[in-house]
Amino acid sequence: MAVLRRGLGSVLACAGLLLAAPAVLPAQVAEEYAVKAAFLYNFTKFVEWPEVAFPDGSFRLCVLGDDPFGKSLTELSGQEAAGRKLMVVRVQQMEKLEGCNLLFISRSERGRLSGILSQVEGSPVLTVADTPGFLEEGGTINFILEGSKIRFEISQEAAARAEIKISSKLMSLAKRVKSGPGPA
Repeated sequence: MAVLRRGLGSVLACAGLLLAAPAVLPAQVAEEYAVKAAFLYNFTKFVEWPEVAFPDGSFRLCVLGDDPFGKSLTELSGQEAAGRKLMVVRVQQMEKLEGCNLLFISRSERGRLSGILSQVEGSPVLTVADTPGFLEEGGTINFILEGSKIRFEISQEAAARAEIKISSKLMSLAKRVKSGPGPA
């Protein structure tokens, strides 16, 4: 009888964990994107943009598509980025990308990725995403998850096309650096 109670107790405990799991997932996603927001802000300290990238004197961090960051990015508004006041701009249409210095492309835009990257081609825009194959599509920095750790990979080729310079310090922290058209 004691063995039966212990077995039943274990089953109920496992069922309780399973029922509680969906409540944990949104918190994990929020934490993941809070960390990614901090990465985005810190990327601005290790990237150089040409002067022409700042026609109105501010630094525009844009999010295209569904915004997974919540308040994490909003809290960065007004901070200094690349020696300028940071503005966070949420964009739903590709036509509104002009003036973005750092563009985070949400996973919701996966189907339009090549068109988005074509639109900013030749502009001094640091493109960032967390989408598999982003560097191969022409993006500059892509977040990747390794277990519970957030890492990133960099395309030197995309940075050169955008006429932005990524410091060697940031590149040394990357999981992978793609230097040319071939495999990294």
